[in-house]
Amino acid sequence: MRLVLAEDSTLLREGLTRLLAEEGHEVVAAVGTADELVEAVARSRPDVVVTDVRMPPTHTDDGLRAALEIRERWPDTGVLVLSQYVERRYAARLLADRPEGIGYLLKDRVAQVDDFLDALDRVAARGTALDPEVVRQVVAGSERPDPFGRLTPRERDVLHEMAQGHTNAAVAQRLHVSQSAVEKHVNAIFDKLGLAHTAGYSRRIRAVLRYLGTPA
Repeated sequence: MRLVLAEDSTLLREGLTRLLAEEGHEVVAAVGTADELVEAVARSRPDVVVTDVRMPPTHTDDGLRAALEIRERWPDTGVLVLSQYVERRYAARLLADRPEGIGYLLKDRVAQVDDFLDALDRVAARGTALDPEVVRQVVAGSERPDPFGRLTPRERDVLHEMAQGHTNAAVAQRLHVSQSAVEKHVNAIFDKLGLAHTAGYSRRIRAVLRYLGTPA
């Protein structure tokens, strides 16, 4: 895939550029500021953007704001945001509009190369990729009224994996159950959340957004 990488740490930026190139991806631009990120996307129209949250010039949420601008101006561009810490409000802002093609990972996850590359692939495929720790903290900080109380422990496990962006096949592998069992749990989740009659893939997205406490 074609990527634009935004990271103000020269060492990390160069390391990621080399890693992605070795995996067969094309890094069309590697920049160090949020303004340069938007300019690079306008110029090269990549498949996916990988950006840090905290970027120059203010080193606050410049990278996140650039990501949101990119999502608005070029909605087909996937965005994978990297953060040093879990910022619940940042994750919520990314997911609030359209969760398709969105990823939010802690920087520590980049060191786990397979997890990082898997998240990148999911974002490029218009899926969602959320760091497990992000999911845990978002859920812990949100009010979880019924009907979530009606879910069985296994259904909550399945929904937790869904919230990270895993497919049914991946959930089955991670939970060491059959794919047909996962499909039954997913259907039960949709039914208990009142989504059984919602058409298409949106049921999965709406279930995840409710789980994370984001209006859906």
